[in-house]
Amino acid sequence: MRNLTSTLFAGVVALTAFAGAAYAENPMVGGAAMYADKNIVENAVNSKDHTTLVAAVTAAGLVETLQGAGPFTVFAPVNSAFDALPAGTVETLLKPENKDKLTRILTSHVVAGKVMAAEAAKLTSAKAVSGETLTIAARGGSVMIDKAKVVTADVAASNGVIHVIDTVILPKDS
Repeated sequence: MRNLTSTLFAGVVALTAFAGAAYAENPMVGGAAMYADKNIVENAVNSKDHTTLVAAVTAAGLVETLQGAGPFTVFAPVNSAFDALPAGTVETLLKPENKDKLTRILTSHVVAGKVMAAEAAKLTSAKAVSGETLTIAARGGSVMIDKAKVVTADVAASNGVIHVIDTVILPKDS
């Protein structure tokens, strides 16, 4: 009986380790698995938490760019981050006449290169594609990008990495 219990325990440990490894390989974001062999846009499209971001990236004409070779580091705000903006802001930004402003906001969420959380936690700032300088601070086990908290880090993509954030980063002069 002891051998059977030991064997069962070893099997459970092995399955748990395998499941943990599979999760680390394909973290869940917005109810969907993210895949390192898919690009940033392909992964974002699958996340129900990033429908507003995907709509904004589409309206700004940035889909092709973010599907490119990169590498890119994208700080991806969740839908609730966009919902927290003043009423009507998202709708206004999605209008064709506001494409330049929307593009500047979205490119404030992108850094050239692949910056994993462990590396970001050692930095105090990073230059966004928009030209904005993003402030980075590690506090209490969390990484902050300006006023945004990284809620899910290191979502690998074929052309970079996604860090899910809880707040929309706005250019300093907005």
